[in-house]
Amino acid sequence: MKRENGASAPAVALPDCEGKRFAIVAARFYRELTDQLVDGARRALHDCGVKDDDVEVYDVPGCFELPLACRKIIAKDEVDGVVALGVVVRGDTPHFDYVAGQCAQGIMTVQLATSVPIGFGVLTTENMAQAEERADPQRGDKGYEAALAAAVLASIDTQHERPRAGFRS
Repeated sequence: MKRENGASAPAVALPDCEGKRFAIVAARFYRELTDQLVDGARRALHDCGVKDDDVEVYDVPGCFELPLACRKIIAKDEVDGVVALGVVVRGDTPHFDYVAGQCAQGIMTVQLATSVPIGFGVLTTENMAQAEERADPQRGDKGYEAALAAAVLASIDTQHERPRAGFRS
């Protein structure tokens, strides 16, 4: 199944996130690529019923700053989910290993500590061509996928509510 933009349809059903609030945190080191990722994330949240007014976009310089920005946003705002977006391209130095690994670890730590889902849309690629392909809405659309992941997790609480048995409420 294809979406309107030609990309493959998501592997999971679109959750109903009407009334939920999301933050998108975008590392702007590769601005043109990050703009595509942000566009994809906005489309996914819209497809899940999130109003444009319920999505706030925050910019940070690079991917290393994403975990702290996510933590601060979660602490200050009442958001149901966050989408972390950025690009790290391997170079000739070990910089890639430190930034990509610590970014992923930091985002996971924030997510587990706060119980607020964070869609991981940080592209970690060997070269610029791979990054361009994954950010492109017609080919990879990874911003869409990251936002969809956050939306699915944000909707889990409401999807599986069951009446409690016993004396506790």
